[in-house]
Amino acid sequence: MIRLAILADLHANLAATLAVHADIQRRGLSEIWVLGDLVGKGPRPREVLEWTQAHATRVIQGNWDARVAGATHRPQDLWPRSKLTPAQLDYLGALPYGIEEQFSGAWWRFVHASSKGLFHRLYPHSSLAEQLDSFAPNPQFGLREHADALVYADMHEALLLDVEGRPMINCGSVGNPLDSTLPSYLILEFDEHSPTHTASFLRLTYNRDEEIAAAEASDMPFIREYVAELLTGAYQKRRARTGE
Repeated sequence: MIRLAILADLHANLAATLAVHADIQRRGLSEIWVLGDLVGKGPRPREVLEWTQAHATRVIQGNWDARVAGATHRPQDLWPRSKLTPAQLDYLGALPYGIEEQFSGAWWRFVHASSKGLFHRLYPHSSLAEQLDSFAPNPQFGLREHADALVYADMHEALLLDVEGRPMINCGSVGNPLDSTLPSYLILEFDEHSPTHTASFLRLTYNRDEEIAAAEASDMPFIREYVAELLTGAYQKRRARTGE
């Protein structure tokens, strides 16, 4: 049996990341795949990046990782950038776009936001044509297979949809869930001797007060909005002169 722990959108929330890691260890899982957005929004980008480098077996790039590494220069990009070393920024900037692997005789694709780009969002209410297109090859991002299943992140909402017989799964967010106040991650299990798989969503509590205290003790931008998101699970839209 192949068992994968799929994490995403850690967003520099160390307390939530460590709580999820402890749960993964209790379950005896050794394969930890992180689908991007290690940094951004939260107060401890260096610590979460170091955790990822120490424990994740596969990592892909999220839109916030690209922004913090240098793609954009908003205040919310500049602050975590200032907390990371040049080597850590190079690491974020060099992360691959996606993963394609065969499990149980099917091609599984793992990306952060969608198959069309880091800043292109795939929603549960996207058109059927757009959802089907997300399984198609996109060689410019190294996506060369006709995928049979898609696992992604970015929306911070756990979901599982059937798109004309193809699973489209969002693993939810560890550090900044917006469908709950509880961190979410995904366990995928594949039987090497049959075409079956299982997908299980896990939620757990964590020391949220610790993370709020770390944010309030920092000089990071948009502290109020970040804390409100942790407390309510509702997106607090933020705007700055250089972009949203």
